[in-house]
Amino acid sequence: MFQRIDHLGIATRNLEESLKLYVGIFGLKLQEIELIESQGVRVAIIPVGESRIELLEPTGPDSPLARSIEARGEGLHHVAYAVEDVAACLEQARRGGLKLIDEQPRPGAGGSLIAFIHPRSTGDVLTELCQHRGPVHG
Repeated sequence: MFQRIDHLGIATRNLEESLKLYVGIFGLKLQEIELIESQGVRVAIIPVGESRIELLEPTGPDSPLARSIEARGEGLHHVAYAVEDVAACLEQARRGGLKLIDEQPRPGAGGSLIAFIHPRSTGDVLTELCQHRGPVHG
């Protein structure tokens, strides 16, 4: 089902402050910043080897990410796995009795298709399935 770890999603209240750490101090390179209005987030994509870090900043106080930060604080938000076919993986998860957040794939960062599996089904780890439709790194 999983091909590799695609990215780690890290929740932050302030994207620019987090970039000072990851780009300024750690020396990683920022690939791009993308606004995903449908999810209420700004995403800074930072390649690390074959994977990425996605710094996630809520665009408003009512976004799901803002509520997550209020409840749990900043830090690791989710683990995303690259998959060949998100819809098929969702069906496999459903057949396995896992609780799904997304019943169907939806648009994600970088033109990907994504879906989330509820953390109650995965050892309290929010799990994202990520299908890329082109090159992963620009």
